[in-house]
Amino acid sequence: MKLTQKQVGFALDYFNEVPQGQAYMTHYKVKSMAVADAGACQLLRNIKIQAYLQELRDKAASPAVMSLQEILETHTEIARGRVGHFLDDNHRIKQDSNLVSAAIQELDTSEIKIGKGENAKLAQITKIKLHDPVRSMQEIARLRGHYPKEAQGGNIFNDKAIYFIISDQDLVEGIKNRLNGATE
Repeated sequence: MKLTQKQVGFALDYFNEVPQGQAYMTHYKVKSMAVADAGACQLLRNIKIQAYLQELRDKAASPAVMSLQEILETHTEIARGRVGHFLDDNHRIKQDSNLVSAAIQELDTSEIKIGKGENAKLAQITKIKLHDPVRSMQEIARLRGHYPKEAQGGNIFNDKAIYFIISDQDLVEGIKNRLNGATE
């Protein structure tokens, strides 16, 4: 039940989210994507390949490696985090152990002297900075497949993100220039 080097290479690439046709082309040196896709489908039905992929998944599921579920939960905690969650009834930052959250990017406590001479008092100032919730929401959407994998980078035009799914780079550049207001 041993795999060939080509099969192991294909399975590793596939496991690491290389598109199946591309993984097949890399290891089996075919030039047609149609042939590569057909070959990849055939390999993915192979019992030995399936067993090897399951073995890779089991190894990746170790406690030392974040699972997709844990990543989604962390991003959800960040996306739902609000400064108000960390304030007490007097609108001051809570001074207890509840300040452990993935939403918190930075927590800084310092003391400052208020007043002069013998009447001076020390005041404790705590600053809290949260991670960007919108970025976490975008990451959740990407991980759930709501953004196409083929997107060639996002570009911002007039506060709108535009993703190009075009393989012709000259055409992509032309569209970018037109959206930026360049004339030819």
